[in-house]
Parts: sequence; structure tokens; C-alpha cells
Amino acid sequence: MNPQFPESTSGAAGPVSADARPDNAVSDSQRRRERVQAMIRRRQRWQMLGALLSAAIFLAALVALWHLAHEVDAAQLRDALASASLRQIGLAALFTVISYSLLTGYDFLALRQLGERIAYHITALASFTSYAVSFTLGFPVVTSGTVRYWIYSPKGLKAWKIASLTVIAGITFWLGMGCVLAWSLLREAPALSGLLYLRPSVIQLTGAGVLAVLIGYFVWVSLKRRAVIVRGWRLDLPGFRLSLGQTLLGAGDVCASAAVLFVLLPGGHGISFETFLAIYVLACMLGIVSHSPGGLGVFEATMLIALSQLSREGVLGAVLLFRLFYYLIPFVLALILLALHGGWSRLNRKSARTRTS
Repeated sequence: MNPQFPESTSGAAGPVSADARPDNAVSDSQRRRERVQAMIRRRQRWQMLGALLSAAIFLAALVALWHLAHEVDAAQLRDALASASLRQIGLAALFTVISYSLLTGYDFLALRQLGERIAYHITALASFTSYAVSFTLGFPVVTSGTVRYWIYSPKGLKAWKIASLTVIAGITFWLGMGCVLAWSLLREAPALSGLLYLRPSVIQLTGAGVLAVLIGYFVWVSLKRRAVIVRGWRLDLPGFRLSLGQTLLGAGDVCASAAVLFVLLPGGHGISFETFLAIYVLACMLGIVSHSPGGLGVFEATMLIALSQLSREGVLGAVLLFRLFYYLIPFVLALILLALHGGWSRLNRKSARTRTS
């Protein structure tokens, strides 16, 4: 039987148009479903691989930290914590304030890219609280996005714009990290060689690779307006000028946060700040990849291994103080500010209802 002339249920036969081919329509639909299912399976495999890699890094770091912690003398650790001078504590507090102040610029640039105007005190509140919470709890896309939604949605910002803002702010962070990492690897390769147990040429090659990726990104966003589409959601990427601003802002924030830990290290370590920057960024990246909240365990293990020539008690004491200044205190302050903001918002809504009634 000719497939273009299917048999009628009434016994008559007649031509049908090309658009009314049931067999072809079914086969096309089936092929589309198969392609979608294949894409889903590939995505699930990559997600599983990523989860396994994160778990492996986290477990390896915990094992390393466990062995290193067993060699730490508790009395010496207490002495290291108590020996922090007022100058060190004051500088750590100052650099923490500088870092979180620069973080408020992440949201400011993202809102500019989205064409939104929000009062700076609202931007600063959303940025500070979202980062203070996500740094401590982890899963930044979820935690920081949720906090931003609580603050920005009453100001008329739609959910998809808040999600876009979170992604653009994340790009600022990674551009800054990449810039600092490339610079420190290229400049301090000989000094890092002894700390990372790698040849200077390998370290410089890695730095050149990171720099090439950054340059490639700048060229890519400069040639024409770029956008990424994820599940039907379109995100327009910043152009050259805004990307440059993101990079400088992110680099300043990374340097300030690294300075918090650097000034808390025991004196006489002989490590330059540029050399320390590379170690700090690598420790942060491993902590992020592990998906451990705040890089807990992974960050400490990386620091103890990379700074093994220093007193372990001194390094661990500095890291614990760093956790206090950069994570715990801002986290508690963020929770207080969120509670006050929520109470003030409810009070304003109640007053508005009273006036209209």
C-alpha cells in the first residue's frame, strides 16, 4: 500500500496532505522525545560526576584535616589564638568591612546591567545579608537568591530578574578570582613552587591559561551583545566596560578577604602577600567545588598543607579567627538585619492597611 494514501475506515481511499501524515508525525515526535531523553541522561551523568567529584574532594580534605589535626597541640593552639595582637584583630576587622563593602558593588553592577534602579541602602542590605548567609551555609545560588528575593521582591523586582542578578554577581566573583589567580601565579611562580610542590614552569603555564580564558571572555563579550539561554531563560551578559568593572571590583574583594587571613598569620612567616593570594584563591576554589558550607574542612586542610613550613597551631589559630571575623560575625549580623528588615516591612504594611481602611 502506498504510504501517502492510507486506507480509510469507510473503505474509500483519498490523498492526504504532507502535513497529515500520522506515521511521520509519530516518528518525528518520538525522535524529539528520544533526543530530549538523551540530553536529560547526559545531564544527569554530568551532575552525578560533579557530585562524586565534590564528595571525593570533601572526603579527601576531611581525611587530611583529621591527620593534621591529630598533630596539633591543643595547648599551643590556645596560645596561638590568645597571642593575636590588638593590631591583628583591628586589621582583620577593617579588611572584613572593606571586603563586604566591595561586595555591595556586585549587586550595584548587576542592577545596572538589568536596567533597574534600587536605592543603595536596599542594595547594600541585600548584598551583605545574601553573601553573609551563603558564605556560611553554602549553596550560594539557592541561599543568596532566596535572601535577595525577600528583600528585592517587595521593591518590584521580578523573580527572573533576581535570579539574573544572582548569576551576574556570581560572574563578578569568578572574574575577580580569575584575575587575582592569574596575576599571582605568573608573578610568584618561583615562591609558589616550594609551597605547591610544582615546577615554576607548570605554575606559570597555569597562570597563562587562566589569563587566556579571561582575555577570551573579554573578547567574546566585546564583539557583540552576548546572552546565554538556560531552559528558555535568557540572560544578557555585560559588555566589555561593565565586565572590566566587575573584574576590578571582584579582584579588590578577593584581595581584601585574603588580607583578613594574611594579617592573622603568625609573625615572621616570610610569605609575601602576592604569594599568599594564590594559595588563598586555590583554597577557596577547592572549597567551592567541594560544596562544603563555607568550604569548611577543605579550606583549612589546603591552608595547613600549603603553609606546612609554618607552625600548624599558628596557621589553624589564624584560620579559626578568620572564620570568626569573616563568616560567623557577619552571619549573625545578617540574621539580625534580616529580622529587623522583616519586622519593619510588616509594620509598614500594617500602617498602610490602617490608613486605607
